[in-house]
Amino acid sequence: MTRDDLIAMLREQTPACRPARNALIDGADFVVWDGLVPANRHAGVFRSRMHHSWKRGHTIDGLADSVDILLRAGEEPLRTGSIDAVDRSSWFTIFLNSTATVVVACCGGRRPAMESADTPESGAQPRR
Repeated sequence: MTRDDLIAMLREQTPACRPARNALIDGADFVVWDGLVPANRHAGVFRSRMHHSWKRGHTIDGLADSVDILLRAGEEPLRTGSIDAVDRSSWFTIFLNSTATVVVACCGGRRPAMESADTPESGAQPRR
């Protein structure tokens, strides 16, 4: 699969598709893995991630929509992939059909800001 192929496949499946497409246009790294996993198994894993992120006060663009899409897809075997922005500020998980010709769902977005390890509030000691 080429970068242009993936850009063309990212439409409006979820709110994360447009920023994922823009990241690819800007030169983001991407990978699509060969293995196939039933969509509903992905749904269970990503539903847990959604609840965990909500508890931490984080939102992941397109995650709820992706879980719904994956649940509706049932046992359909899917490939997964990832897109990582050039500056590593954003990441996306993509779900594709078994032949990697259609993006079924996409979630991700900006990485959460991490508290600096050398601030007094973190309790961490600066590295020397």
